[in-house]
Amino acid sequence: MDKAQIIARINTFLSEEFEVEPSVITPEASIKDTLGLDSLDFVDLVVLIERHFGFKMAGEDFADIKTFEDFYNYVYARLQQGVGA
Repeated sequence: MDKAQIIARINTFLSEEFEVEPSVITPEASIKDTLGLDSLDFVDLVVLIERHFGFKMAGEDFADIKTFEDFYNYVYARLQQGVGA
């Protein structure tokens, strides 16, 4: 799976799960603010990542994830390490 496919997949499930317009999900946008995430939503996000990409995220993995671009890069790096789908 290349990075463009990962981004498309992430944007699709995030817009559906968090009921936001796909157009507001941009690389530089704040993931927390755009999706309106609270602490329980981060748990949902962990479950979504596991379901869609086959690897688990820990809470501390979110420490450096501020924007969608950070999130894309994190998922892409994890998949490149051979951890996941």
